[in-house]
Amino acid sequence: MQPDRHAEIVIKGIAASPGVVHGPAFVYQRNELDIPHYPINESELEGEFARFEQAMLETRAEITAVRNKVASNLGEGEARIFDAHLMVLEDTALIDEVTTEVRDSLQNIEHCYNEVAQRYMAFFSSMEDEYLKERVTDIQDVSRRLLHNLIGLQNVDLGHVEQASIIVSTDLTPSDTANLDRDKILAFITDAGGKTSHSVIMARSLKIPAVVGLHDATHQIRSGDMILVDGYDGLVVIHPTEERLLQFGKLASERQKMDALYRTALSLPSESLDGTELPLMANIESMEEYPLVDEVLADGVGLFRTEGIFLRHHGYPSEEQQFEEYDAVASSAMGRPVIFRTLDIGGDKTIEVPDQVVDSSFMGFRAIRFCLETPDIFMVQLRAILRASSHGNVKIMFPMISGVEELQRAKAMLQKAKKELENEGVAFDAAIPVGAMIEIPSAALTIDLLAKEVDFFSLGTNDLIQYLIAVDRLNDRVAHLYEPAHPAVLRTLKAIFDGAKVAGVPVSVCGEIAGDPLFASLLLGMGAESLSMAAGLLPELKYYLRKLHVKRAQELVEEVMKIEDPAKVMARLQEFHDQNLGPVAVLAG
Repeated sequence: MQPDRHAEIVIKGIAASPGVVHGPAFVYQRNELDIPHYPINESELEGEFARFEQAMLETRAEITAVRNKVASNLGEGEARIFDAHLMVLEDTALIDEVTTEVRDSLQNIEHCYNEVAQRYMAFFSSMEDEYLKERVTDIQDVSRRLLHNLIGLQNVDLGHVEQASIIVSTDLTPSDTANLDRDKILAFITDAGGKTSHSVIMARSLKIPAVVGLHDATHQIRSGDMILVDGYDGLVVIHPTEERLLQFGKLASERQKMDALYRTALSLPSESLDGTELPLMANIESMEEYPLVDEVLADGVGLFRTEGIFLRHHGYPSEEQQFEEYDAVASSAMGRPVIFRTLDIGGDKTIEVPDQVVDSSFMGFRAIRFCLETPDIFMVQLRAILRASSHGNVKIMFPMISGVEELQRAKAMLQKAKKELENEGVAFDAAIPVGAMIEIPSAALTIDLLAKEVDFFSLGTNDLIQYLIAVDRLNDRVAHLYEPAHPAVLRTLKAIFDGAKVAGVPVSVCGEIAGDPLFASLLLGMGAESLSMAAGLLPELKYYLRKLHVKRAQELVEEVMKIEDPAKVMARLQEFHDQNLGPVAVLAG
C-alpha cells in the first residue's frame, strides 16, 4: 500500500555520516541483469574462456580507472577499497570454480560465473561477523561489472545526476560512491548497510551526510519527493512540514555554531579549570587517518589498532609493510606518544591466516591468545613496531590480557624480538614502554599483580562492560542491556584506578566512554591520566574538560557510587554536565 503522498513520514535508520540536508530524492535502482543461459558444446569451451579473459581485462581496467580517480580525489586510504575489488576479481579459487563449472555443466560462461558469485555472496551473507557480511557488497560490485562486460552492456554510474539530489537506494557499492558528483549529491540513504561499510567510509571522507539501514526507504520514497536527512541522529523525513524544516534548520545552525565553539578550545592545553593535565589523544587504525590527529591538535595517538593493516591486506602483511606504516605514524607524531596495540583479531574482526582458523567469538581464540599461539606472525609485528620506535615516542600495548602468565609470555616474545634486532644491528628503543589493556574481569581483579609487569594500563571499556554484564554488544536482542552506568561497571572502574594508583602505574581510557562528555567528569574524578577517542569527538571533550574542577569531579564519583539505578546515574551525570558547561546553549543560539 502506497503512503499518502502529502503526509509527513519519519523513518529511523543508522546515523552513518553527519550532516543535515533537505532536497529532492533521486531513487537509484540498478536494474536486474538478464543473465543469458544456454548450453554449449565442448568445442566452444575455449571460446567461452577467451570471452571470460577479455571481460576480466576490461573489468580490471575499469576498476583501476576508478581507483586512480579516488586516489586523486580522496587519497590512497580510500583507493585501497578498489585494491580489494581487484583481489576479488582475480581470486584464483573463484576463477577455478567458474571454469570447472563451465566444463562440467557445459553451460555458457555468464551463467556459470553468476552461479558461483551468488554462492560466494550467500556464504558471506550467512556469517555473523559484520565486517565479512559487508564484503558481500564488494563481490556484488565486481561481479556486476564483469557480467556487464561479458554481456556487452555499459555500466551506469551516479556521476551524471542532473540536479542536486539525495540518493535513495537499496544499497550503494564502493564504485557507486566513488562516482558520486559531490556538487550534485546532497546526501545518500540506503535500505541496507552498516557503519563499517566501504560506502559509508567514503561518504565520511567526502563529507556527504548519510543514513543507512532504513529497510524500506526505496518503497516509501519516489524520485522528486522532498526529503530531509539528519545524519547526526539517523532520521529521514519524507515530505517534511514547514514546522519540521524550521526545526531542523535551527538544529543544523546550532550544531554548526556548537562545533565552531568547541573548536575554539583546540589550541588550548588539555587541562581542567584548576590546571590538572588530562591529555586527550586519538584512536586511529591507519596512516591515512593520521591527518585527523593533527587537525584536532590531539596530544598523541592513544590507540593505534594494528589489525587495520591486516584487514586491509586480507591476511598478514610483511614486516616491511607493517614497519612502513608504523614508522610513518611514529614520525608524523613529532615526539607525541603513539601507542600501538598488538594484533587484536577475533570477535567482530577476522582475517584469513594460513593454516589457522580465527575464532569469531568475543571470548575465544583471539587477540593475545592468537598471537601467542602464532609466534611467527606475532614476532613479525613486534619487530616492525620496535623498528618504528627508533623514530618516535612509541609505546606497545598487549590486548585481552587475562592474567600475569599471558603478560609474561608476551613480554618474553618482545624480549626475543629485541635480541634479534640487536644482533642484526637494527636500531630500536630498548626502553620502549610496555602496557596492558584491562578489558577482562580477571585482569581487573588482579590489577596489583599485573602492575608489577607494565609501565601503563589502558582501559578497554567496550569489552570490559560486555564481559562484566554478559552482553554481546553486537547482538540486537540483548544490546539494550549494555550499560556503562551499571553499578558493577562503576565499581570495577573505581577498583582499577585505585589499584593502579597504589602501584604507581598510570591508567588511560580508550573505550567509547572516553569520548563521551557525560563520563569525562567521572573518569577525571577516578584518576584517569589520559583519554583517547575518535578524533571527531575531541573538540567537544576538550572544551568541556576545561570547565571542570577535579575536586568537584571527585565528589561526583563518591556520589554516583552510592546510586543503584543506572538510569539515575546517567541523569546525575547529565545534570553535572549541564551545570558545568554553563551558558553554551545560549552562546550557540
